[in-house]
Amino acid sequence: MTLGMKLAWDDTVLPFQLDRSDIRGRVARLDGVLDGILKQHDYPEVVEALVAEMATLTALIGETIKLRWKLSLQVQTNGPVRMIATDFYAAQEDGSPARMRAYASYDADRLTDGPPMEQLGEGYFAVLLDQGEGTTPYSGITPLHGDTLAHCAEAYFAQSEQLPTRFALSFGRATEPGTPEHWRAGGVMLQHMPKASPFAKELPGEGGSGAGGLLQAKDLVDGDEEENWNRVNILLDTVEDIELIGPTLPPTDLLVRLFHEEQPRVFDALPVRFGCSCSEEKVRQSLSIYSAKDIEKMTTDDGRVTADCQFCSAHYDLDPKSVGFEAEGNSDG
Repeated sequence: MTLGMKLAWDDTVLPFQLDRSDIRGRVARLDGVLDGILKQHDYPEVVEALVAEMATLTALIGETIKLRWKLSLQVQTNGPVRMIATDFYAAQEDGSPARMRAYASYDADRLTDGPPMEQLGEGYFAVLLDQGEGTTPYSGITPLHGDTLAHCAEAYFAQSEQLPTRFALSFGRATEPGTPEHWRAGGVMLQHMPKASPFAKELPGEGGSGAGGLLQAKDLVDGDEEENWNRVNILLDTVEDIELIGPTLPPTDLLVRLFHEEQPRVFDALPVRFGCSCSEEKVRQSLSIYSAKDIEKMTTDDGRVTADCQFCSAHYDLDPKSVGFEAEGNSDG
């Protein structure tokens, strides 16, 4: 695809609500965020596609939660792509951007020519929510089932949260004159507003209607809720890839095009940027549990202790005498 200059709505997440059907949602457009994430590594294209999809899901889900600190998504598998991990850090104040980072671990010699999901094999999709100091982190896990990571995320929300959830995503390489190819992504997330009771109808006794007995959104709604959910999903089915990532349709216009009869109400768009939380202080803290003897085993032939951030590739080079619980003080220089 060929796209023009950076757009005003790039790297934003737009919250909205469909008042007629009691459904909330988000529209995400990512450009510089993905560039920041992917340029840290030299991933094969099939791995980049998985990271791009995971990052888009993370932006949509992160801005759905009343997040005070960090949301993490993880996929762990026995396939060629062993792990994909993303972190989403909440904005520290109104108007400031949220920050995202992501990375993947993979075995290059096991990658195939097949589609991205073929690289994952068996495993699980996990959501980890950390609201900061003084709180207990939450984690939820569901098996990997579906043709896309978006399907896996939908299954997670049905299983762990009993919230009917739907994603429509598009992502790919963009080209424009005089500019290197780079990844763009866009997506819409729909979620039925929770009721006083977790769900409207009794769940199937033998598990859900999805693969492996997993619950699906349709297992969680009944009556008017089911009618509303089905109607809005039929409307979302009409979205085209170019509408999700292209340069001509702002997110607000997209919502009107898709859902004008559902009375869409939009809120302020939220900016998202690439950002990593690694630091020398955190590296030193992680090494503080080791004795001088342990540190000696980690010391390179050049007499240094080094560490690399998996997310942003930052390189830390430390004096071994300055780290560990027997450190002589920070003698680095």
